This record gives sequence, C-alpha cells and structure tokens, in this order.
Amino acid sequence: MAVRVQYSNSSEIGVFSKLTNSYCLLALGGDVNFKVFETELADHIPVVYASVAGTAIVGRLTAGNKNGLLLPNTTTDQELLHIRNSLPDTVKVQRVEERLSALGNVIACNDYVALVHPDLDRETEEIIADVLGVEVFRQTVAGNVLVGSYCAFTNQGGLVHPKTSVEDQDELSSLLQVPLVAGTVNRGSEVIGAGLVVNDWAAFTGLDTTATEISVIESIFKLQDQASSSIITTMRNSLIDTM
Repeated sequence: MAVRVQYSNSSEIGVFSKLTNSYCLLALGGDVNFKVFETELADHIPVVYASVAGTAIVGRLTAGNKNGLLLPNTTTDQELLHIRNSLPDTVKVQRVEERLSALGNVIACNDYVALVHPDLDRETEEIIADVLGVEVFRQTVAGNVLVGSYCAFTNQGGLVHPKTSVEDQDELSSLLQVPLVAGTVNRGSEVIGAGLVVNDWAAFTGLDTTATEISVIESIFKLQDQASSSIITTMRNSLIDTM
C-alpha cells in the first residue's frame, strides 16, 4: 500500500524521512499530514523523531537498512545518543568521516546490497559493508553519480531514474538481484530518492504523486495484496484481448 504524504507543504518527503524494515527516522516539526507515518508504522517498527546536524533533512544526510544506520560526522553527540537509544539494539549506529557528507544522496541500499557514489572513500566503503552488512558496488544511475537521489530499492524491487537505459537497468538489476523499473514520482520528478521512501511492506510518496505513478510503485515493490494484483492482471489481460 503506497500512501501520499507532505512535510510542511513539501512533497519531497524522502528529504525529511528515512524508512527501513526495522525503524523509521523522521524530521522534527512537520504538520498533521506528516503524522501518517506514525499511524501506518507505529504498530510494527519504532518511529523516531530526530534532527541530524541540527537540520530537518534527515533523509538526505543518513543511510541505513534493517542492520544499521550511518550518520555524517556533523551529527552532534546528543543527536547520536538520542537516535541510538531510540532504535532497536540490533541496529548498529555509526558516525562516518566522509567528505561527501550527504550520505542519503551517495548511498542507496537494501538489506543485502548497496550502490555508492564512485568517489566515496575506500574507508567509508568498508564501514558501509561492516555496519549495514551489505555488498558494496560503485555505480551511477543514468549517468548520475548521486545514486541515492535517483533510485529507491528494497528487497522486493526498485524504481530508478526515468532515463536509465535498458542495458543499465539490466546491469543494476543483476547486481541487486531484484526487478527494476524506470519511473518518476511527484508528477514527473526524476529525483526518486526525494519523493519516495519505501520498505518491504510500506511506501510513502509525495502528495503530488499521480495515480499512475502510485500503481507503478505498488506493482514493482510488490505492495498490492494478492486480490488486487490478480484483479489488475485480469484487467490487463481483458484489455489486451479487446485490443
């Protein structure tokens, strides 16, 4: 099920939130609309309100999966302590000394594989592999080095920049071992990471996202229940028959 959300009149919700299979990190502030995260997730995983380096852009500054969370070196001790205490004990939390400090823009990962910016430090690459428990690949998405901004993927599937070539999609898909589709969010925005946060069973997308974009998201991330997906398949088949 994909849900539309806004953070203080902004549809770029991936900037202000980080969602994994074991926790959800949200920016402080936000209005009533942003409480949708709590409504949908609080029964399943901890929903933590925090700031990183005194800012609200927690989604762009952090990278994480169910195993761990990486924070930039600008994170204060107090923030680090608060986040550590709020997350499950199984989640490793670590600060990273990295020149490319907007970690969410330069790292895209699920619970098994991470794609990273080609110029990331070797040391950071080792920390990612260790803390997040993933295999790390230096990659670009449609020629963009900011892999975290231009794709979103889970253990079920992934959405990449609309101009990603079929060859690139195949290459990325074989690295990640999940199906990929090229698409947009927020009515044509190619910055997937900013408009969408998703885990294996829930997705949240900007308020501007169209019904078509949502159906693509629900389909590739396997978020439809069995009944609705079989109805859609039947509808597609009947459409093809009539054509």
